[in-house]
Amino acid sequence: MNDIPEPNNESDSSAPIHEARLWRDDGWTARVIKNEDDDGWAVEMIKDGEAEPALVGPWTMGRDKKNPKPLDTGAFNTLVKTASEVLRRHEQQLHALLHKSIAVTTDSGTINVVLDIVPDEDDPYAMLSATDEFGDAIAEVRVAPTFKLTRASAEAWIESGYRKPR
Repeated sequence: MNDIPEPNNESDSSAPIHEARLWRDDGWTARVIKNEDDDGWAVEMIKDGEAEPALVGPWTMGRDKKNPKPLDTGAFNTLVKTASEVLRRHEQQLHALLHKSIAVTTDSGTINVVLDIVPDEDDPYAMLSATDEFGDAIAEVRVAPTFKLTRASAEAWIESGYRKPR
């Protein structure tokens, strides 16, 4: 049913491929596929070692208005740049979700309170830590991954003498 070429698994999987509908180079694979939503074509960009595409987008029709435009160096390089940006934004979003920090001013100076969530499938948890303004560790405790780091919770933890929050 699908006449789109698949990479040949018997050959070196890192060997470059430069075909009209399949282009693999520099750690990326671009594959032109039939667009499931309409009569057109789409291109998917997959980073080596990943199971899911980082990017799937519409692809231009060729001159015959029936077949897709062939991949080329310029298009591939643009797709790599776009897919890399998508991955970078995803990583930044994930980091922001899993890493929170608040600076609290106390009588003894500024204390940086950090919550790092470890999204382990079997045993997720978070580490709550405090450092002084010079980066020296003051305290660290393991907390539930659902712990909410707010200015009030950070101040309460500091005032409690860094006892594990409930």
